[in-house]
Amino acid sequence: MDNGNSPIKLAILHLEDSAADHRLICRSLERASFSYSITRVETLATFAALATSGSIDLILADYRLPGFTAIDAWSKISHNIRRPPFILLSGAIGEAAAVAAIHLGISDYLHKDDLSQLERVILRTVEVHLTRQAHEKAALELAASEKRLSEFSGYLQVAIERERAAIAREIHDDIGGSLAAAKLDLAWLARHGSDPTANEHIRAAADMLQHALGASQRIMMNLRPSILDQGLVAAVQWLASSFERRTGIVTTVRSSNEGMDPPKPVQLTAYRTAQEALTNVSKYAKCTNVKIEISDAEDFLTMEISDNGLGISEKDFAKPDSYGIRGLRERAKTVGGWLDVSTRMGAGTSVILSVPLINASVQSLEAQFK
Repeated sequence: MDNGNSPIKLAILHLEDSAADHRLICRSLERASFSYSITRVETLATFAALATSGSIDLILADYRLPGFTAIDAWSKISHNIRRPPFILLSGAIGEAAAVAAIHLGISDYLHKDDLSQLERVILRTVEVHLTRQAHEKAALELAASEKRLSEFSGYLQVAIERERAAIAREIHDDIGGSLAAAKLDLAWLARHGSDPTANEHIRAAADMLQHALGASQRIMMNLRPSILDQGLVAAVQWLASSFERRTGIVTTVRSSNEGMDPPKPVQLTAYRTAQEALTNVSKYAKCTNVKIEISDAEDFLTMEISDNGLGISEKDFAKPDSYGIRGLRERAKTVGGWLDVSTRMGAGTSVILSVPLINASVQSLEAQFK
């Protein structure tokens, strides 16, 4: 049955074994402000096929039918994302059972003695359904967007690390080689020169070259931490020792397994996290002690960097240009992990990196690093 034209057109599926009750529903809809077509079905199999076909906009269902109930019908479609809104129309169900049905996910309930409210109930149910669909669509689009951003962030991290490695090689091969050759030439001049003034200048130049060589090595190590070839624990220990020498802050490293060998992307993420955390400590913490703990127990890499400094305020976290922690969180996501920050004003800060060692993100990045 079709009742004409209107801005809203609904294809209604009516689950009802009584032809008389079906005619009663149709008469109740004759003055409806929307256009509709209505199809009556009596069996569970026919209902399930039509309800999930994508051609139905609304379901009206009697509660008790021969051999099954509306709850059985609902269970056939409740897990289908294409299910239409579902309204119970019955005189054989109590209020408690109706409320229980709505808790299961059924859209609404109307007693057959109150069919004058049918149009209002239908319009409200359809409006709620469309709003929910819009929210679900927006949530799916947001999730897809976040996934694309996460994948792009991972790609950028790989690209940045590759570029850093290329720059480090150029510094080693070109600048480092040239500085070493110049130092050898100065040493030759110092051995063969007899002018004290010239030799003094030569020694000063050699000292400057040695400083430049040290700086180039430090830059290369920051660009491409080749120390990671010795293992994550060894790399973090070297980083901590360098930090302690530079800042005077006592820094200790403890690990559950000195020989742990997580995948290369995880190692690099952990190293960069420790590097950034120590940089933040030196700038802001005003502490006297830093502890780094590393564990690979139960197929999880966990690294905690804690200090006894000033802590971080909510205001500092909310700064628009506070990219350090945000960047660490994004880096952790690229390997399927996460970053937590625990802090209290005057009681220090702990940065905790957690990464499951077996996950798709790590496997994907590891393939890109090869």
